[in-house]
Amino acid sequence: MRQLWMLLWALSLATLSGCGYNTLQSTDEQVKAAWSEVLNQYQRRADLVPNLVRTVQGYASHEKDVLLQVTEARSRVGSMQITPELANDPAALARFQQNQAQLGGALSRLLAVAENYPQLKSDTGFRDLQAQLEGTENRITVARNRYIKAVQEYNLSVRSFPSNLTAMAMGYQVKPNFSVENEQAISTAPTVDFGQTPAKAAPVPAQ
Repeated sequence: MRQLWMLLWALSLATLSGCGYNTLQSTDEQVKAAWSEVLNQYQRRADLVPNLVRTVQGYASHEKDVLLQVTEARSRVGSMQITPELANDPAALARFQQNQAQLGGALSRLLAVAENYPQLKSDTGFRDLQAQLEGTENRITVARNRYIKAVQEYNLSVRSFPSNLTAMAMGYQVKPNFSVENEQAISTAPTVDFGQTPAKAAPVPAQ
């Protein structure tokens, strides 16, 4: 009897492996790990915002529009309910991406304004924050690319035969992915160059 159970167990493993169950499991875990890293890097950026705003405000307190844009953008990011299920909801993922893109745009405008203030640019704290922000933006780009690839690999398993039959039986569904619209603009890290002559900042539209 024991040998029979062992034989059935071995046959079950072979069947699961052949129908793509193991692939679905591994690719799903890869997506979860990649998503966690995306969230970690976006949170790292959000954590830099308060100190960055305070530092700029100390030298350019009258740049209220830009400072307000950054603060409000960070508030929208922070108000979202970040759960594992968010990555499986196309509408929620689109809102998440839009809010993060708005924060990235607001930070870029803040750095552009800072170019008009030589004393601010020479402030050690500001320079450190800029360097941290640039590094974080680069890590965000890497994390997003890894997540996009992980989702593509997972979705391929869900759609391909015969693993699609297993996916249907086990409840695995296609996952939404980051939009490629304006992907290059969204994922481009701010340029940090302390050697150029300060440029006049573009006017900021009223909110």
